[in-house]
Amino acid sequence: MDPGEIVISGGLWFAVPIALAAGLMSFLSPCVLPLVPGYLGYVSGATGGTPRTRSRMTLGALLFVAGFSLVFMAVFVLAGTVGRFLLQYGDLIMRIGGVLIIVLGLVFIGQVTVLQRQVKPTWRPRTGLVGAPLLGILFALGWTPCISPTLTAVGFLAGYGGEPWRAVLIGLAYCAGLGVPFVLVALGFGWVGSSLGWVRRHIRAVNIAGGVLLVIIGVLMVTGLWSVIMSELGAVIGGFSTPL
Repeated sequence: MDPGEIVISGGLWFAVPIALAAGLMSFLSPCVLPLVPGYLGYVSGATGGTPRTRSRMTLGALLFVAGFSLVFMAVFVLAGTVGRFLLQYGDLIMRIGGVLIIVLGLVFIGQVTVLQRQVKPTWRPRTGLVGAPLLGILFALGWTPCISPTLTAVGFLAGYGGEPWRAVLIGLAYCAGLGVPFVLVALGFGWVGSSLGWVRRHIRAVNIAGGVLLVIIGVLMVTGLWSVIMSELGAVIGGFSTPL
């Protein structure tokens, strides 16, 4: 399937919003959201005594996002490439993945606390813009266990169908969902701060909603309804794209 056909495929139209929401859920997770001010202070150099300006904070946030996006995109493209060689086992892998996503949804809700952890590297790059991309890479590597519920779900979406181009688009959506809030906070929009304050006060409800979404996706995959939905969407969108 060429890139143009991938873009108009029904499965992609359904997967991209889910990936975007999964990225936002990762940002709102308890192991990321409380650390956002510290990350931004570090990448802008403010923690090292450099004057904090909006432009420097925004550039630092963009470089930080670029760093973790590099790692996550590599993972998603790998998933899409590997998926091509496993197409004959696609149904079995989808059902196994559905079980895993259900478990990870319960982790996100807080029912399997043993898996709610992160690996914190002892080495830290220098503060400021130079170290911002490296900190982003360390964030992707060290916090992957903590955000694994959403990351795994998106990984299965990226690998489904074995199309690297599809994986790229889904990966970009996930990175946007996780990265854009960092940039908005750095830009200093007042409504972002008040929104994050509301989220902090209702973090438990947010996590439950995110976990329930993952469980629903997992159930659809286990029962085979996911493939049915993808096929139906593909047929509907294909009908719109067919010239009269």
